[in-house]
Amino acid sequence: MDTKKVVTFGEVMMRLSSPNYQKIEQVNSLEVSFGGSEMNVAASLRNFGLEAKHVSVFPKNRLGKKATAYMRLLGLDTSGITLSGDRMGLYLFEKGASMRASQIIYDRKDSAFQNLDPAWFNWEEILKDANWFHWSGITAALSQSAATACLEAVKVAHKMGITVSSDIYYRQDQWKYGKTPQDILPEIASYSTILLANEANMKDILGVQYAEGDNAFIEASENTMELMPNIKKVVDTKRKQYSSHHNVISSKLFNGKKLIKSQKQDITFIVDRIGAGDAFLGGFIYGQIVLQNDQDSINFGTAASALKHTIEGDFNLASIEEIENLVSGDISGRIKR
Repeated sequence: MDTKKVVTFGEVMMRLSSPNYQKIEQVNSLEVSFGGSEMNVAASLRNFGLEAKHVSVFPKNRLGKKATAYMRLLGLDTSGITLSGDRMGLYLFEKGASMRASQIIYDRKDSAFQNLDPAWFNWEEILKDANWFHWSGITAALSQSAATACLEAVKVAHKMGITVSSDIYYRQDQWKYGKTPQDILPEIASYSTILLANEANMKDILGVQYAEGDNAFIEASENTMELMPNIKKVVDTKRKQYSSHHNVISSKLFNGKKLIKSQKQDITFIVDRIGAGDAFLGGFIYGQIVLQNDQDSINFGTAASALKHTIEGDFNLASIEEIENLVSGDISGRIKR
């Protein structure tokens, strides 16, 4: 396949941010944008020059039209957007400073995406020109219908020979429809080619066992691959947080043969860490498709994530050149002329 097109699936929310590090109680106005984990991944990849389509459901009103127009400005293919219902999920973001943590308040109950009908999606048609599909545990958490649509998508992608990446990190408080992550995520994850998870996720969600110690991630990954033979690689990210403004991040990958670790990135002034994990995945997927090397992929993904911390908004706008400079060790911040 000559095309390098990635398809992602998940809810897009309206983001309302308090300006200038103000607490929600202080603000008289909020900054409006849009974001969502899977769309953020697609936006990163489009920024790197790949074709990217995001599949979602927006309300059939002016907010839905605004969100669709926002995606078009990012260069994303919006042919997978369905307009239905009358409510868009949203979240309020209060940016932390120093020892005060950032906070998020979600308001996404009864959103258009939560109320989707799986029959709306012809996945054979949606995926016909794609070579990569990405989903996350957040999507499956929102409703039974969203989980069903996600399962149908990965089944079709697997049948079509499309690489499937899965981020099974989930937010426990989002599961409100009578099912647990353990009920839903293992079957969807079983169709994955690449899994983003740590050893605790693999144990708690997928039921695999491992011995505590330095080899825990390798053993959990090996057991996951034995349980789910479609999975060829397991990736994990690590963050050490010193304050709201100072974090150190890294990543690692087990490919069935060896453990590969990324460079560490020391971020000493964080502007906005929302979407940093999505930026890692966008960079990592780019590495897998274009660089085609596991070490280069996690180095590129980690550097992409680090630079996202310096950019306002949900998605990463760092260029390939900026990321490659950081991978090469350039942390000077010198003006480029």
